Amino acid sequence: MLLLLNKQKMTFEEILHYRRSVRHYKDLAIDTDKVKHCIALATLAPNSSNLQLWEFYHVTNPEILEKLAVACLGQQAATTAQQMVVFVTRQDLHRKRAKEMLTLETENVLKNSPKERQEKRIKTWKMYYGKVIPFLYMRFLGILGILRKIMVNLIGLFRAITYQVSENDVRVVVHKTCALAAQTFMLAMANEKYDTCPMEGFDSRKVKNILDLPFGAEINMVISCGIREENGVWGDRMRVPFEEVYHCI
Repeated sequence: MLLLLNKQKMTFEEILHYRRSVRHYKDLAIDTDKVKHCIALATLAPNSSNLQLWEFYHVTNPEILEKLAVACLGQQAATTAQQMVVFVTRQDLHRKRAKEMLTLETENVLKNSPKERQEKRIKTWKMYYGKVIPFLYMRFLGILGILRKIMVNLIGLFRAITYQVSENDVRVVVHKTCALAAQTFMLAMANEKYDTCPMEGFDSRKVKNILDLPFGAEINMVISCGIREENGVWGDRMRVPFEEVYHCI
């Protein structure tokens, strides 16, 4: 089956079946430009409010790879990796991204909306990206999150509203967004017949120091990359019965 896949282009379903978490890679170099292209494809992943609060650190330097392997607790998926990509969240950039999105949406309105609706729609975007997003994404020792929770609980007495507005709730949203990009990257890599392993077992302080990340950055995931050894996948894939997780309402 794998031999067949290596000779022809895979369908999306075949890509999903091909992608596995690989724990041991061959000592074979992989194309840096192809990996970079897969990272570029990852930026097409859906994300909350299109803020794109993420950064991707493509590590090819052998010395940095060695340091990251130590920070990843010496996992074989890290020690045998040919390259790594570190997915980083940047919630601290929310004001900058919101400003960029306001400019984009204003241009979209002027380009695509009827003139009689433009003023109202631009006003809506100014409220959302100029007021709502900064208020929702600001952090200050959890205090702002408490104030937001009190506010939405009061409003929720009268209409439907999102209740996940604490500082930790918003942090979860930012990490979910970044994880969507990470999954998109891994599928893009599988399409290139390259293998990956998403690692959550790592010393985040060491990784931040190694990459010289700013204070507001957080590590979402470290993904090792390479070409699988024959024993690189640990056994057959297991999933709980579909009937246990599927609910049609």
